[in-house]
Amino acid sequence: MARFLFTMWDGGGSLPPELALVRQLLTAGHTVTVLGDPVTEAEVRAAGVTDFRPWVNAPHHVTRSAADDYIRDWELRNPFRVLANLMDKLMVSPAPLFAVETLAVIDDVRPDAVAASFPLLGALMAAEVRRIPCAALVPNVVSLPADGMPPFGTGFLPPRGPFGKARDRALNALVDRLWDKGLPELNRVRVSLGLEALDRLLAQYERPERVLALTAVAFDFPATLPPNVRYVGPQLDDPEWAGTWAPPADDRPLILIAMSSTFMNHLDQLQRAVSALGTLPVRGLVTTGPAIDPDQIDAPDNVTVVRSAPHRQVLPSTDVLVTHGGHGTVVKGLVAGVPIVCMPTGRDQPDNAARLVHRGAGVRISKNASPTKIAAAIERVRSDPSFRQAARRLGDQLRAEADSGAALAELEALARR
Repeated sequence: MARFLFTMWDGGGSLPPELALVRQLLTAGHTVTVLGDPVTEAEVRAAGVTDFRPWVNAPHHVTRSAADDYIRDWELRNPFRVLANLMDKLMVSPAPLFAVETLAVIDDVRPDAVAASFPLLGALMAAEVRRIPCAALVPNVVSLPADGMPPFGTGFLPPRGPFGKARDRALNALVDRLWDKGLPELNRVRVSLGLEALDRLLAQYERPERVLALTAVAFDFPATLPPNVRYVGPQLDDPEWAGTWAPPADDRPLILIAMSSTFMNHLDQLQRAVSALGTLPVRGLVTTGPAIDPDQIDAPDNVTVVRSAPHRQVLPSTDVLVTHGGHGTVVKGLVAGVPIVCMPTGRDQPDNAARLVHRGAGVRISKNASPTKIAAAIERVRSDPSFRQAARRLGDQLRAEADSGAALAELEALARR
């Protein structure tokens, strides 16, 4: 039996896959302590964790309301500004606070290994200080600049020919320079903790023994990644608050609309998608998530709007999935063989849309698309069997990687170091 410390950030879709790893470790007989946002305590304890510690001085969410969102990246349109905002609000400037609280729990629990949410650089440094084996958890496609990987957040397809490769090299170099704007501040933290300074900010991700990408090789684009990066397959658990669902006695095609579980100022986008279903001979199910009240949606008679439903139960009965493009929602849809209409809002969502479109498993439309255009996209995907065939092919590959047990094996090997 090994002792693990998970340091978590409530990034919406990042929480369920990390809790899936916690459940696997507990089932295997290990002990897990979780240091995380107060709003996640009920979900963490429902996963079987008895030792939950809330962030106190480090940034944290107490609720999932827009008023409690200290990052507010939904206010930003430029992906480079999103990156700068993340460094300022979560990754670099608060790193000393995350490091101090993580060090205190490490010294109390004495874990054999630490698993840290990818943005929590302070937690990674704390594990480095105590020389404890550590893994950074990436709950979506790999976001590190790499040869062959389009820049994170752009939604670009893989480079084609010399021009495409030159484009990505130039943009990835630009992204690296943007990261390095936070390097002096990061190095001040490292030196204060007794660690040597780095020559690049992203070299911080080369310090832990592993960077575990909770996605599939079959889903991500091929690239030359750092040697400590491992793909361990998507984690498909639904969130604890998903509840239950029973299919209605209705033989009309079912369209599932599932947008962000965190507030991304997407109420109007959600309403337009719902209005589109009102023009089609289908039945619709809409899950608003914790951030939006179902009563805020004006739904036609053929659409049911609920706060939550377990997507893994709903998707096998679904004909088309309409989504913002969060990684968890997309991969669950593909594993169920469901073609997708993707309306990326931000973050990693344009990249997920690019990957499913590249493989013919769905279409991408603007988040500002009108109800008419949304309805046309749904009908296109529903009427063309090639989309479902491609979704099934890709889904079979994703399921195989999800069932491989690679994540558990990597974490157990880490604790034995």
